[in-house]
Amino acid sequence: MSLQSVIWVACGGALGAVARFGISGLLRVPSGFPWATLGINLLGSFLMGLLVGWLSKQSGSHEGFRLFIGVGVLGGFTTFSAFSMELFQLLEKREILAVSGYLGGSILGGILLFGAGYMLVRGL
Repeated sequence: MSLQSVIWVACGGALGAVARFGISGLLRVPSGFPWATLGINLLGSFLMGLLVGWLSKQSGSHEGFRLFIGVGVLGGFTTFSAFSMELFQLLEKREILAVSGYLGGSILGGILLFGAGYMLVRGL
């Protein structure tokens, strides 16, 4: 991991996080349903698909661009985009057991661990 790679990711991550913050503020609706988060996660997944698809058609190295946009901007915008890409790659390989484990582990595990952390702090 080079310093230049870290800088690409850090700069992109800052932009992605600010974009998420701004969009979340604009899309806040009183219904109680997390429309902003859902929209951001879906948009991030679509953008990650565009990026990975575009990169797969390119010759040569675009490592700085991939780190800045894919890991940095989209990682700061939503980690759901990386989850979607990795899940899709497992689906392409027809690794159904891995797909099931990753999907279930990520969603159910994430919810359970969030709840555990929440309850742990609430109990203190």
